[in-house]
Amino acid sequence: MNSKSKIKGRGAQQNVHNRFFELSYEMRDDFLEFCHKEGEVADKNKTQYFNVFPKTIVNKVTSPDVGMAYSMNMYQGCEHGCIYCYARNSHEFWGYSAGLDFERKILVKKSAPELLETLLKKKSWKAHPIVMSGNSDCYQPAEQKFELTKQCLEVFLKYKHPVAIITKNALILRDLDLLKDLAKDNLISVHVSITSLSEDTRRILEPRTATIKRRLQVVKELSKNGIPVNVMLAPIIPSINSHEILPMAKAVSDAGALSLAHTIVRLNGAIGEIFSDWIKKTMPDRADKVLRQIENCHGGTLNESRYGVRMRGEGKIAKQINDLVQLARLKYFKNKVMPKLNTELHEQNKVGQMKLF
Repeated sequence: MNSKSKIKGRGAQQNVHNRFFELSYEMRDDFLEFCHKEGEVADKNKTQYFNVFPKTIVNKVTSPDVGMAYSMNMYQGCEHGCIYCYARNSHEFWGYSAGLDFERKILVKKSAPELLETLLKKKSWKAHPIVMSGNSDCYQPAEQKFELTKQCLEVFLKYKHPVAIITKNALILRDLDLLKDLAKDNLISVHVSITSLSEDTRRILEPRTATIKRRLQVVKELSKNGIPVNVMLAPIIPSINSHEILPMAKAVSDAGALSLAHTIVRLNGAIGEIFSDWIKKTMPDRADKVLRQIENCHGGTLNESRYGVRMRGEGKIAKQINDLVQLARLKYFKNKVMPKLNTELHEQNKVGQMKLF
């Protein structure tokens, strides 16, 4: 790919049209040419933060095949820039593009800790694991500035409430002491996303994420401190990282992970256009092959929304991937089990301290 045309440090290379808007935004060639002649920068490629004010922070998950009942997101949009991210489409509901806007316009919910505490104190609330990062990574770069994830973990600890975390950022180790305190009562599990053992692959798929070396260190450090870790090989993309399933499984098992999960990539909504544009610019030699193989896993389309099928796919290529993951579990995760989170302590700690009677 021509370095002059590539937007460095980003996954998406364009802002695709928001399906909810009649008008669209376009960066015209004549404008780019004018900026070049004038020595001006057409696109400063800066990350912006915007405060938003939700009424609630915990969402009930109705999808039957995502493995969680409740989720919360302190941030909307994600600077990690993973090109395949299913959450990109959600940015359209906020009036932005699923492309570059998703990576550069980050919405910040500063009231998240207070909203969470209000929920956990309700008499009607019954403890159930709440997953942080059901949509965007709670340890993305914004967390260094705002520390909302850390504050929410303090709330979970105060009320002895179970919480799960999904992340691909080594910033989680900043909060190791909090995680250890939660783990004493079996109130925490961590799900680390690892999609390759190759830094070259990681850089183009997930440009602003922690390195693979650092992510493996996260798995090792958390496991060493008694914090249960599941590793998510998500997503598996045919002809990009599908050949790495067994080596990745061995590496994360050796690092201490207790279980392994996976999904096969699906490119719903605007993500199909974003991914197709990206791969034709980044991997032109294999772009058509990869896109055809993804379609092969989803009934001839990039867009897959059928519950029970969308995560695992169908067809020969999907079967090969799913069989390899099953073999990896048998080979590297035999007799390993993720513990069930403790939901028994919250009721007696609903006021922030244990009830006497």
